[in-house]
Amino acid sequence: MATHAGAEASADILASNSGIIQAYRAKTPASAALASEARDLLPSGIVHDARHVEPYGIYVTRAEGSRKWDRDGNEYVDYAGGHGALLLGHGRPEVVAAIQEALPEGTHPGANHEGEVRWAQIVRELVPCAERVRFTSSGTEATHMALRLARSHTGKNKVVRFKGHFHGWHDHMTSGYTSHFDGSPTAGVLPDLAAQVILLTPGDEEAARAAFEADDDIAAAILEPTGGSFGLVPHAFEFLGFLRELTAKHGVILIFDEVITGFRVAPGGAQGYFGVTPDMSTHAKIVAGGLPGGAVAGRKEILDDLDFYATRESGREKIFHPGTFNANPVSAAAGTAALTIVRDSDACERASAFGAELRAALNGVLEDEGVPWSVYGTFSSFHFFMNPRGRAIRPGTFDPLEIDYTELKDRPPALVNKIRLGLLVNGVDIQGWPGGMTSAANTADDISLTADALRETIRMLRREGEL
Repeated sequence: MATHAGAEASADILASNSGIIQAYRAKTPASAALASEARDLLPSGIVHDARHVEPYGIYVTRAEGSRKWDRDGNEYVDYAGGHGALLLGHGRPEVVAAIQEALPEGTHPGANHEGEVRWAQIVRELVPCAERVRFTSSGTEATHMALRLARSHTGKNKVVRFKGHFHGWHDHMTSGYTSHFDGSPTAGVLPDLAAQVILLTPGDEEAARAAFEADDDIAAAILEPTGGSFGLVPHAFEFLGFLRELTAKHGVILIFDEVITGFRVAPGGAQGYFGVTPDMSTHAKIVAGGLPGGAVAGRKEILDDLDFYATRESGREKIFHPGTFNANPVSAAAGTAALTIVRDSDACERASAFGAELRAALNGVLEDEGVPWSVYGTFSSFHFFMNPRGRAIRPGTFDPLEIDYTELKDRPPALVNKIRLGLLVNGVDIQGWPGGMTSAANTADDISLTADALRETIRMLRREGEL
């Protein structure tokens, strides 16, 4: 079904004489030329699925603070934020200085270096569950390693996941995010592996309790602690405490995927904010200061299965874990600098406060324009609810906890694409779910510019009969 919907969106866009698309093409000819060149080299002309926009996406040449500029010189308020990595905004001077200081010392010594020690120290200082830390090169690698550690530690095989939650692109994590909610394997994934994953409805305590009572071969439960896609599919926050008790009762390793929430919700991540400590947490994005890098943090006795000395003493088999770019010294420098700022400043609170102001301003536009949608979210997130079933809602009072996850994720692809293009034409870049993340670098001017961009985009959509 997802493939069919995508094909419909593509046909609609490519054949359209839409004024929005015409305005976008007129504004971005240099990006169009680069996109044409890229399509001969890269699948779909992109290197990350979230950057897929039709007829093409913008090509950015420079970024600073909360803004970025494309090849044609157009300026945008940026809510992509390095896919969530840039809590501090683009080009934070302290982080840039740390990178510049590290670069002349070498980008890859192929040996231990002091930077990895200092980086691990601040991660352990901030993250409640972090008795030990293992660095990786990405969030996908981190969740993959966390599952392997959980299986090794417990001697069990299965993994509980929640529909709509994103944990990277490795084989355990592909079903149940945007498709295959029945748990069947996506293309290229072994059926036997997919069968080891138990997919549950997000926030459903009864379903979770029944799953754990019915199966004693569950090694781990993993979830995004604020809900799928940083709260696009939220759950009541009490669910975290419930799941902590349930997993402890059944001897199951609880993993918080804090790739987005880590150091964004609070300096200690969601686990620090809510006071619920998992057995392990996975990190990327902010942990490396916007450079490539990830980490698994957790209880010593679990991460001991990576330890040469501990496994020799215990007689357990050591988990093999190389990684050419694990704790790369430049990433370590950037990560340590960024986390120091997070620890010593109000960056998290500022990003979250701006997020609340932005959601209120955008809902005000929806109210004024008579559009029965809503912009919701928590902390530094915002998500558009496009009301696919025509509910009678008020934008500012909409409660996503009252809506099923399938409805929250039901977004007409062609309309979403036009919204993104319309906002780009009017100087705002969001992510494709549609929504985005705010940063500590956002300013009051960004609020008014974004609200005006949404208002004009709505009016453009109306002129095309989309609303």
